[in-house]
Amino acid sequence: MSDDTSRFFAGGGIQVSAPGRVNLLGEHTDYNDGFVLPVAIPQRTHVQVAPSIDSRFHVYSSNLDENAEFDADGDLPDGYARYVAGCIRVLRDHGIDVPPLSMKVHSDVPMGSGLSSSAALEVAVLRALRQMLRLDLDDVQIAQYAQAAEIRYAGVQCGIMDQMASSLADTGHMLFLDTRTLERRVLPMPKDTELIVIDSGVARTLATSKYNERFAECREAARLLGVPMLRDVTDVAALDVLPATLQKRARHVVTENARVLAAIADGVDGAAFGKLMNASHASLRDDYEVSVPALDTLCDMLRAEAGVYGARLTGAGFGGACVALCAKSRAAAIATAVTQRYNHDRLLQLAGVLLPAPDADADQPQPLFD
Repeated sequence: MSDDTSRFFAGGGIQVSAPGRVNLLGEHTDYNDGFVLPVAIPQRTHVQVAPSIDSRFHVYSSNLDENAEFDADGDLPDGYARYVAGCIRVLRDHGIDVPPLSMKVHSDVPMGSGLSSSAALEVAVLRALRQMLRLDLDDVQIAQYAQAAEIRYAGVQCGIMDQMASSLADTGHMLFLDTRTLERRVLPMPKDTELIVIDSGVARTLATSKYNERFAECREAARLLGVPMLRDVTDVAALDVLPATLQKRARHVVTENARVLAAIADGVDGAAFGKLMNASHASLRDDYEVSVPALDTLCDMLRAEAGVYGARLTGAGFGGACVALCAKSRAAAIATAVTQRYNHDRLLQLAGVLLPAPDADADQPQPLFD
């Protein structure tokens, strides 16, 4: 495809981009009409769009060096191109005619790391189509169309947090979002803090993970409780009537919503915010069961560093990245130290070297990862 790039874009075209995001608190609450607290990250997905050279849509990913072609009404392509085709289909669902186009995609947002690479792609594609076709769509509508593309055509029952963050958030502030009403506030980070984001190296794909299973469990819990959504439950004691597994899933959602609201209260400093992040990870690990040993290990390593207030997995889980809140000007040094230690231990594990647990005798080695 590389040889065809100049031919595809000989007529110029437009270029736009959209950022990934890291979520500080409010995980798995958005599809329960709850509260979330994401921040945009500097890494972005870039899309270049021009008229097609023929009657088909063409998409090229420079990261993957993969080319996809599809028709407006034909079968959906596989992989990343399915998200692109989904955005086009959603516009067509709303009566917007999209002529055949050629697109080139390049992304700095790591895929499979829980940093919303799919939402960044969707929002970037829709921004490009808005500009090229002169569509009257605001940034909230862009997010809503992007969410619809992921649900209808990628098969992921996602909430709207990722798309709203990619469409509306910036890298210097937290975006507090009520996912039921879409009311939002741009808030400062806790004073004298900064963020660390480290990829665990364990990739995950939402469509093949248990993400949709968790979605269904939450819907069933809400049905049994007689409420429209778990957002409508604020008393954990009300969950006692649920079967054990559904009680755990609902308890995470109820307590996670409470943590988001506590985090945006006046006077919350870095230490208090960090405790909420630690509690969020424990809830995701124990009640929602979406963590994996690598994420737990990475969070433990981060918390052991002086200057780190709290750490948690970010994104849907089942792999991906961790985010930590630390004292200002400490992030680079802490990230370097933790990454080196984590990679060293992981390489030893992958090589079959068994590492003793901190409280284990030397003659009773245990693997660092299950």
